[in-house]
Amino acid sequence: MVNGPVAFVLGGGGVLGAVEVGMLRALFRSGITPDFVVGTSIGAVNGVLVAADPTEAVTLRLVRLWASPEASEVYGDSMARQLRRFAARTHLHSPRPLRRLLERELGDTSTFADLRVPFHCCAASIERAAEHWFDTGPLVPAVLASAAVPGLLPPTEIDGEHFIDGGIVNSIPIGKAVEAGARRIFVLQVGRIERPLSPPKRPWEIAQVAFEIARRHRFARELASLGQDVEVHVLPTGGGEPRDDTPWAYRDMAAVGRRISRAYTASRRYLKTNVTGY
Repeated sequence: MVNGPVAFVLGGGGVLGAVEVGMLRALFRSGITPDFVVGTSIGAVNGVLVAADPTEAVTLRLVRLWASPEASEVYGDSMARQLRRFAARTHLHSPRPLRRLLERELGDTSTFADLRVPFHCCAASIERAAEHWFDTGPLVPAVLASAAVPGLLPPTEIDGEHFIDGGIVNSIPIGKAVEAGARRIFVLQVGRIERPLSPPKRPWEIAQVAFEIARRHRFARELASLGQDVEVHVLPTGGGEPRDDTPWAYRDMAAVGRRISRAYTASRRYLKTNVTGY
């Protein structure tokens, strides 16, 4: 067993990020708590709440949040109405519902300094074409920037610079956790890395496959480069559903409860078998 600071690393994945709630519950019930939290995209949304309350109680808060009408509102009106609007703008959905949700949960003036454990979230800078990490300043704009999925939500402007979803540049940021001093890392991922890739057969699958190759390649490279003084546990989701890979999976709120339950059961079993010292 490796001793040292513990990091929770929460990856991106839209509504599939509900599985991270089940994983968090399994971690806390196993007596594992974070010394700091690293998140990207939906992992930043889940992760910032964990950093604000790094106890099992946060999982109840997250379950309520994921099941709330406000969570469904993040992705707005009917698809037909959104597609009609898409011709006149660069994104399908307004950022206002997500901003309201974050302000309700965190407070509209909260900063990174207000959190109980350190938190880092990743976004991609348009102007610099670069990975950018937020760990100081106002919380809500930083998390909005990390979760600004291109085409779904507009870029977030902060101090004259525009940011989009951190998953574009670093979807499962274990390297950042090591850089911050972690020696035990628990990776909360949404299941994509568990599923095999195959050549695209439909037009929309081309971009999906290309993005998955880029995303998985970086994660695999960072995982392979870790030294023996770092212990990493990639928590399982408990399996997915065929529609998880469709273009509109991000709108499928109906499966949230099933995802949370499956991930909890699988991760609890994994932790009992593979993790010592707790």
